[in-house]
Amino acid sequence: MGDKVYKKIRVVGCSAESMEAAVELAVAKASRSVHGLAWFEVIESRGAISDGKVTEWQVTVEVGFRID
Repeated sequence: MGDKVYKKIRVVGCSAESMEAAVELAVAKASRSVHGLAWFEVIESRGAISDGKVTEWQVTVEVGFRID
């Protein structure tokens, strides 16, 4: 059958390095407990500032996985 059903969960990754690193961390951590991740979508991005400098990137992503 070609019918597919997916579920999405929302996770937030944080990194002092970059937005991309924050996304990669969120996906890697989610994949430890949720199997079959298929895609992600960036929902929101924000960051922390200290002494006028960006100190952390925080990225909210929804990751989708197929329901068996």
